[in-house]
Amino acid sequence: MSPAADAATLTARRSTRFVAWVRAWRAGLVPFDELADEIAADEEHLVADAPGTWTDVPLGQALPAFAKLHPDEIRLVLPAPGDPRGLPGPGDLTGAAMLAGEAVMTPGFGVVPEVRRHTSGSGVTFETVLWRFFPVADYRPVFQLGSAEAEAELTQALAEATTQLTRLDVAQWRPELAGALQALRRPESTATLPPGFDPRSRRLFARASILDQVLALAEHNAPGGAVNTYEAQQRDAALRPLTTACRQALVAACNSPLHA
Repeated sequence: MSPAADAATLTARRSTRFVAWVRAWRAGLVPFDELADEIAADEEHLVADAPGTWTDVPLGQALPAFAKLHPDEIRLVLPAPGDPRGLPGPGDLTGAAMLAGEAVMTPGFGVVPEVRRHTSGSGVTFETVLWRFFPVADYRPVFQLGSAEAEAELTQALAEATTQLTRLDVAQWRPELAGALQALRRPESTATLPPGFDPRSRRLFARASILDQVLALAEHNAPGGAVNTYEAQQRDAALRPLTTACRQALVAACNSPLHA
């Protein structure tokens, strides 16, 4: 895998881990004691406005709010501008989720992460993640692609994007992006889901989670002056269907049925 793809995995969407591990816990496949650490990894995670709390609390103290939910009632939503699928109507929850580009949805509440960056007195920069609870009334999930359909669409979109970017000679001005996309055509990754997810969902999640960050890297690092506006627009047009397919793949993998 290219350095770009490796670096990108450090900032994967946090709601994917949240949903996958909480669903596995509710299915009885992982112990509660491991839950907060698996979700947070090496970051500091706090929770605001959790039921029964009056101040920000550590992640582990808020997770019992999911204790009465069936795994299938806990859903990943990855909205994007112009595509709010999976969210309720206009309101604070939808606004926060659209801003974050992700959310965890249940029948009675949604949870959205907010990344806060801090600088210590010695100049060291670090991040904390604040999960904020929002009440919703009788939330019902929308239709989504299954893992098989999402995998097929992702494979097709990846092949088409690679072909178009090759034609645009993206390797000349963004070699790390071109190399990452080529590598991602092969199913090699270390990204994992907790117990209970079938092999197809694991493969799909592994591929899509890295690709998602490669695409984010491409978006936040504009090409240099050698590329004109028309070429940049062509690049964006080539990546847009792939970005959509990638989001669908992550949602399908994390929301897929669990097996004992």
